[in-house]
Amino acid sequence: MKKIFSLFAIAAIIASCGGEKDLKAQLAKLKAKQAEIADQIKQLEKEIAATDTTAGTSKSKDVIVTAITSSVFTHYLDVQGIVDADENVTIMPTMAGNVTKLYVNEGDVVKAGQLLAEVDNDIYVKQLNSVQPQLALATEVFNRQQRLWNQKIGSEVQYLQAKTQKESLEKQIETLQEQIELTRIKSPISGTVDNVALKIGQMAAPGMPAMRVVNLSKLKVKANISEAHASKVKKGNDVAIFFPDQNKEIASKVSFAAKVIDPMTRTFVTEASISSDAAELRPNMIAVLKVADYKNDNAIVIPVNLIQNSEKESFVFVGVEEGGKKVARKKVVTVGSVYNGNAEILSGLAVNDKLITTGATDLADGLEIKF
Repeated sequence: MKKIFSLFAIAAIIASCGGEKDLKAQLAKLKAKQAEIADQIKQLEKEIAATDTTAGTSKSKDVIVTAITSSVFTHYLDVQGIVDADENVTIMPTMAGNVTKLYVNEGDVVKAGQLLAEVDNDIYVKQLNSVQPQLALATEVFNRQQRLWNQKIGSEVQYLQAKTQKESLEKQIETLQEQIELTRIKSPISGTVDNVALKIGQMAAPGMPAMRVVNLSKLKVKANISEAHASKVKKGNDVAIFFPDQNKEIASKVSFAAKVIDPMTRTFVTEASISSDAAELRPNMIAVLKVADYKNDNAIVIPVNLIQNSEKESFVFVGVEEGGKKVARKKVVTVGSVYNGNAEILSGLAVNDKLITTGATDLADGLEIKF
């Protein structure tokens, strides 16, 4: 009551200030009194709230609860990777010379062994054409000498000379044919011609890229994973591959996990195959490789944002019925793995517990609730 009387006194002082001539002094006094009044009002409100026995006893807070069920919890290791092709070949000439013929264009589908281009081979063709008649003559001479030798006619030296001449010309022709074959650029794989760097009349040379052929039916994603996860990432692990540019995710498995750690990056290479129906994918596309490194088939999983933390423990609130009333109860929990906004609960909760999913922020243990 004394504080109430002081409010009236302050009001009287404020009213009496109207007769003063110094307006600035009046303003300063009023502001000081205003702050004092505001503090007194707050104090009175706190005391009234503490002594009011009619408030809060019959009120309960509205919440939303969800019955807990067991489910599969999988933790993934997310790493960035790129799409690569098992068969992505840059073809180079094996013989120097001018390009005389091109048989394919970019985008053409080719088969393994198909002829793509030719380098000038006239000199070898002319040599071959001049040697072939010599071989025909040498073969005829050898055949006759062989028939005579079989009949014990003629000398052995003549027979051996004819044989040597024939075999020498055969070797020469074989060498010329191999050289001619080297002037022909062929595809080592089946796939699509992705790039043609040659032009007719251009000089080709060994080591100079000529064409690139890609087989898009055999794609994979490669990623470098930290050595800290080497014991968990193994061949056969489930993988979810996400392509952000296509907003697409496909399921796969780890097809290769390197056993050697790169000493510079402290990572190891991991690969996952892509199914052949992913026609929109291209080599060097960005992908996110989600490798399943932990799985619990019978886990209690809750949203991680429902878990509250103190200095000593982590806890959630559940709704229970006690004495005909519904009240909130604090449950201390042990959190396992966390992934993608979900947390695995190792202890503290059980199946069919009614987890408070909405309205849990301002709850206290034992507070009456409605759900």
